[in-house]
Amino acid sequence: QVRLVESGGGLVQAGDSLRLSCVASGRPFGASAMAWFRQAPGKEREFVAVIMSGHQYYADSVQGRFTISRDIGKNTVYLQMKSLKPEDTGVYSCAAGPLGSSLNDRYQYWGQGTQVTVSS
Repeated sequence: QVRLVESGGGLVQAGDSLRLSCVASGRPFGASAMAWFRQAPGKEREFVAVIMSGHQYYADSVQGRFTISRDIGKNTVYLQMKSLKPEDTGVYSCAAGPLGSSLNDRYQYWGQGTQVTVSS
């Protein structure tokens, strides 16, 4: 059974940093695209970042502040978030799929998400 489990969320102040982790199990994901999405209350889920084949792509809103990375041996993807803003608040979910994309429906596997709350 394939599982993606996120951790690392929490309540922080604006300007702080957090690192999210997503551990995948059930099959190797080394060749898959791994992405982070987030969903704020009352809003649609939005793309944050994706990593695949050594390349990383980011949403404009997080470019320069967030860094996505992965440890293939640990089947884990990370999201390092710096200079957090209140508008970064939301549930952050990781996703895995065969191709890198900013679109939700291109990913086969999803985690349950971890809450990130940034106070002003």
